This record gives sequence, structure tokens and C-alpha cells, in this order.
Amino acid sequence: MEEIEIALRREIEELKEKNKILEDRLKSYTNNSRHKKYYDNNSEIVKQRAKKYMEKIKETNPEKLKEWRHNAYIKRKEKNNNLVIN
Repeated sequence: MEEIEIALRREIEELKEKNKILEDRLKSYTNNSRHKKYYDNNSEIVKQRAKKYMEKIKETNPEKLKEWRHNAYIKRKEKNNNLVIN
């Protein structure tokens, strides 16, 4: 019984270490300084691409756009309710 417990604890520690390594790798791909620097240098291009994407969505899938706006409204309403309560 104790052997199983020791083996499970060892496995938990190994998985925690592996998880930490993978999180560190992931950080290099998400929201690092290169993305911020790129946006600072090319903000107009990024804004134009976003605008084109929204126009494309309006034409191809207006229901998706409705869904996004509805979700944003619900979150905004929820946030305002939380601010009033606190």
C-alpha cells in the first residue's frame, strides 16, 4: 500500500515538473515583448486587418457577429453589476 502511495507521489511530482516546463515553453509564444513591439511598429496594419476581418464576418456570417456582440453585452452588464455590488 505504501509503495503505491510513494509511486503516485513521485508521479505527481514528475507531472508538476513537466507542467512547469511546458508552461515556460508556452510563455515564449504568447504575449511576449515581440508581439508588443510588432504592434507598436505596425499598429495601422494590424487595425486594418482587424477591420477587414470584421467586414468579412459581416458578409459571411452575421449570426456569429450577433453572438459576439450579445456575449460582450452580457459580460459588460455582469461587470457593471459586480461594480455596483462592491
